[in-house]
Amino acid sequence: MRSDNAKSGMQQAPARSLFRALGLTEEELARPLIGVVSSYNEIVPGHMNLDKIVEAVKQGISMAGGTPIVFPAIAVCDGIAMGHVGMKYSLVTRDLIADSTECMALAHQFDGLVMVPNCDKNVPGLLMAAARLNIPTVFVSGGPMLAGHVKGQKRSLSSMFEAVGAYAAGTMTEEEVEDFADRVCPTCGSCSGMYTANSMNCLTEVLGMGLGGNGTIPAVYSERIRLAKHAGMAVMNLIEKNICPKDIMTEAAFRNALTMDMALGCSTNSMLHLPAIAHEAGVELNVDIANEISAKTPNLCHLAPAGPTYMEDLNEAGGVYAVMNEISKLGLLNLDCMTVTGKNVGENIKGCENKNTEVIRTVENPYSPTGGIAVLRGNLAPDSCVVKRSAVVPEMLKHEGPARVFDSEEEAIAAIKGGKIVAGDVVVIRYEGPKGGPGMREMLNPTSAIAGMGLGASVALITDGRFSGASRGASIGHVCPEAAAGGPIGLVQEGDLISIDINANTIQMNVSEEELARRRENWTPKTKEVSGYLRRYMRQVTSADKGAVLEGN
Repeated sequence: MRSDNAKSGMQQAPARSLFRALGLTEEELARPLIGVVSSYNEIVPGHMNLDKIVEAVKQGISMAGGTPIVFPAIAVCDGIAMGHVGMKYSLVTRDLIADSTECMALAHQFDGLVMVPNCDKNVPGLLMAAARLNIPTVFVSGGPMLAGHVKGQKRSLSSMFEAVGAYAAGTMTEEEVEDFADRVCPTCGSCSGMYTANSMNCLTEVLGMGLGGNGTIPAVYSERIRLAKHAGMAVMNLIEKNICPKDIMTEAAFRNALTMDMALGCSTNSMLHLPAIAHEAGVELNVDIANEISAKTPNLCHLAPAGPTYMEDLNEAGGVYAVMNEISKLGLLNLDCMTVTGKNVGENIKGCENKNTEVIRTVENPYSPTGGIAVLRGNLAPDSCVVKRSAVVPEMLKHEGPARVFDSEEEAIAAIKGGKIVAGDVVVIRYEGPKGGPGMREMLNPTSAIAGMGLGASVALITDGRFSGASRGASIGHVCPEAAAGGPIGLVQEGDLISIDINANTIQMNVSEEELARRRENWTPKTKEVSGYLRRYMRQVTSADKGAVLEGN
């Protein structure tokens, strides 16, 4: 056992005295030591139930003959951090989580790990750590929140942000907004639509790193507790069979994940996180293959914000395995990939029935014949940019309009709420990328303000920042190169005509190459004075198309 390095032999007698100081018995020390990485805290609604999940995981480990030992991981609530300096500290935690988990796991020589994440950067951060450490590991998330109910309709966090936009437009009262605030987030759990947290928890299941139901069983269901116990048992099986994360997270598994990303209609943030996780697993995941996969993968699900269904509905319809089984009819999945169940993908999804063909469309009747995410290129984004095509209304799949240019999220929000953005405009927000932000803030407030003011079907938004999974509309993010790195988005001027064709995967500013060259001669990218961790992050972070990984990792 790996843990023998820390607990066995005369040399480790001092360590044994410290283990005994923890109250561990000789019998417990004779067993494999399993680290339980707990993301529990009291500031993230998606994490407030993780103490219960962790206790269930510990029971499962003990039942299967291991000794569970808990240590923590941090997590930021993106919704609480949104719209102010706090959002600069969201994406950057992904690497802190990976690094600190690596440190704890190797310093104490755990034989296996059970990761208990739930929200946006927490899940990919721990997946990055799992790939880097490559010791037997199972994931079990805290589960999604139930949808809220306002005036007889299901609602979620995206409705809340759009209500603020409606208030700015004068179509909602303050009392109505507060009624939404009381009702849209009714339970613990990751917010109830196919936002980033739920996207990544579902893709963890697809990658093979979580058990069936990991992404969809609601946080408040007792079934989630049972799942956690089984996760604890499963890690002991992985140790016995010596199945490690790199045996599971192969190139084929990542292609499966991209395929299911398209079918499920996941958050655009998946296009940031999957390459970063793959990088840690030694797999090169070029965003270019996203369009290749999308071209042959139908979009089968329209969960909020793209449609009126929620994670609880997907769970009742059969969950991720049912969607995988449906997609497998087209021969688009590698069914031989190993998973934490100890079985391959084909064995896991066999017989998983689609119980609601409105929540999970059949491959014969998809929402669209192509996938939920598109990667665009053109002179505005030579290296790529990303849009959640499944959340774009048909009339905005092709759009041309004048640029309204802002050098920060705050400037853009002031203009939107001030009534200065009109139908047909293309809002450009720059210097919000990984380096330029720094931290690549999510632009949920601007997109929600646009939607709430009734402009969602007539105004596009382009940024070198990123979007929450709760954003909808022609919201095009991850523009690479970013403005701070000298990207052409920094050359856009007020009134430039911008052409977007999402189905053709193109984005173009209708400015001649000669004019762009002239502008570049007189232009120096803006820089921001930052300190502390952000300063270090800004110096080390790579571009979004490379997963915004840190140089040297």
